[in-house]
Amino acid sequence: MPRTARKQSDSGIYHVMARGINRQDIFKDQNDIKRYLETLHEFKDADLFTLYGYCFMKNHVHLLLREGLEPLGEVMRKIGSSYVYWYNRKYERVGYLFQDRFKSEPVEDDSYFLTVLRYIHHNPLKAGISKNISDYEWSSYHDYLNSEGIADIDFALDIFNPERKQAIKQFVDFHNEDNDDRCLDVESAPRLSDKAATEVIIKVCNINNPLDLQETEKSTRNECLNQLKNKYNLSIRQIERLTGINRNVIARA
Repeated sequence: MPRTARKQSDSGIYHVMARGINRQDIFKDQNDIKRYLETLHEFKDADLFTLYGYCFMKNHVHLLLREGLEPLGEVMRKIGSSYVYWYNRKYERVGYLFQDRFKSEPVEDDSYFLTVLRYIHHNPLKAGISKNISDYEWSSYHDYLNSEGIADIDFALDIFNPERKQAIKQFVDFHNEDNDDRCLDVESAPRLSDKAATEVIIKVCNINNPLDLQETEKSTRNECLNQLKNKYNLSIRQIERLTGINRNVIARA
């Protein structure tokens, strides 16, 4: 079947996700991530794009960027080719590293821009590898707090407030709000109906009724909640509705 044409952004801003081929890791250690950052810096300095946000996970990356001198496809090709050449030499391997076609979605207004930025920064929490956004080293969240790094932070902070100190405070508060943001994802799996989700909860958590999860021992309950969110793609709202567990508890699990 022919590929679906990529949706073009009138604003030039895109949320981009690139992952390893066959879901393999694209970063084996911190030096690999640093090299990818250097690669981004190189092409960003050549005015190929403006980078507003990023998060580097073991087998995929999220970027929030605006096209510059070249179209998105060419930018991602150059970034990928440069990094893969270095990576293959380091690990004495040959062949592809990234899945052949990155995913992207247009970002056309300030509201969705901020939603995507928060979603990107929340990736480590959703994956269960960090309990707090600030604990994860490899995202642009720290660029915004420290006013230094590769990300161009002025655009987002000016949306919050023209006064920088207040803007950063509002930025942090926005990231700490309860949310069920759903943007471009690694799998983009379809949502389950409440009936199907109920069956999943009962099976995964080994209980007779979703409400029984409230009485389950805390560590077991949190492990179940983590699986329901990240493995079975149940939303926080849906889990809350079916189990009666507070959304804050679900989000932290």
